[in-house]
Amino acid sequence: MNTLQYRVDGPADAPVLVMGPSLGTTWHMWDRQIPELAGTWRIVRFDLPGHGGAPAHPAVSVSELADRLIATLDELGVQRFGYAGSAIGAAVGADLALRHPQRLASLALIAASARFGTADEFRQRGVVVRSNGMDPMARSAPERWFTPAYAAAQPAIVEWAVQMVRTTDPGCYIAACEALAAFDIRADLARIGVPTLVLAGAEDRVTGPGDARTLVAGIPDARLAVVPGAAHLAPVEQPAAVTDLLVDHFSTAWHETLTAIPGPAAPPVAAVAVPPSPQTLHVPVPMAAEPVPAPASEIPARPDPYEQGMKLRREVLGDARVDAETADADGFTGDFQELATRYAWGEVWARDGLDRRTRAVVALAALVAGGHLDEVAAHTRAALRAGLTPDEIKEVLLQTSVYCGLPAAGAAFRAAAGVIREETTPQP
Repeated sequence: MNTLQYRVDGPADAPVLVMGPSLGTTWHMWDRQIPELAGTWRIVRFDLPGHGGAPAHPAVSVSELADRLIATLDELGVQRFGYAGSAIGAAVGADLALRHPQRLASLALIAASARFGTADEFRQRGVVVRSNGMDPMARSAPERWFTPAYAAAQPAIVEWAVQMVRTTDPGCYIAACEALAAFDIRADLARIGVPTLVLAGAEDRVTGPGDARTLVAGIPDARLAVVPGAAHLAPVEQPAAVTDLLVDHFSTAWHETLTAIPGPAAPPVAAVAVPPSPQTLHVPVPMAAEPVPAPASEIPARPDPYEQGMKLRREVLGDARVDAETADADGFTGDFQELATRYAWGEVWARDGLDRRTRAVVALAALVAGGHLDEVAAHTRAALRAGLTPDEIKEVLLQTSVYCGLPAAGAAFRAAAGVIREETTPQP
């Protein structure tokens, strides 16, 4: 499934404005903006996979979501468009600006960040959903999305928000958390070359004005708007203010960028094979000489696996654990930390022969078998974030009790139990 569920409003011949939703919401988060925007633009709204009844085909990265959106717009015949997105929807917009700049006329990033929180936070959120379903995320959504005053005054909208999250497909939600965990464009902001509005709710505790200022400082043609009395879902909480800002931005940016819209590309000319005429001379080609091996200095060097190893090490063990281990490295232990990163993670964990879940199972069993029980807690956390459930981890440790002995398995159960309680308990 390489397209997204979408809805179109507004005149068929108007310039296209695409609007992307926040994690856990549907295209209905933009309902209050549509009446005014659809008078000028053809609005295309989309749902994330598994949200709002959309097919539950998880996307593993922000770039994959952007690619599915491009495929959807291609089906609609849309070549160039403006884009407004909230949170993960904003991440999709930033990805479009970096990888498909020729398609994008202007951009609005709402409740956005160059890096959303930490990878550990999002992976732990995935563990909570895998263990408890969507209910913990649904119950905590109003606190994240709205100011306390608005939540108290608008109980019907709060209930609507809770139901949106509760009906989201858990697997697609977890995949979106993994996508946000890996999203980091801090080093790429200067390459965003379209006029950009960065909009933040003044009381947003998830991606607030500080994140917005980082974006504005890094994007060459960006301006900042902070909306008073709004938290994370500013388009819902302060619809009039957000609508006015979007109208002003896209009305201005549109005329500056859409005047140079390229026309449809000419169809490619098919190559025609021309048979030789009777007069054509066919000169025999001498047999090629045996290839001469390139000098050793010209043979490309094998890529250093350190960078890939550090990436995998952080994804599996978490930033907090790796930061603690590498921070303690000194002249005596630093070489060992480098060896572990380069060979254990960059060579073995990076191999394609086993998926990450299977490697997590093998690692847990091997640690118990080797008596390395001080590492069981860290690898239990890694197993949960690799997708194992607490019940699956229990089965792995029960298996070790048969082959590694009851004392070792008992100690492993005690270490794993504390981690499982910590990781699967929703944060207040």
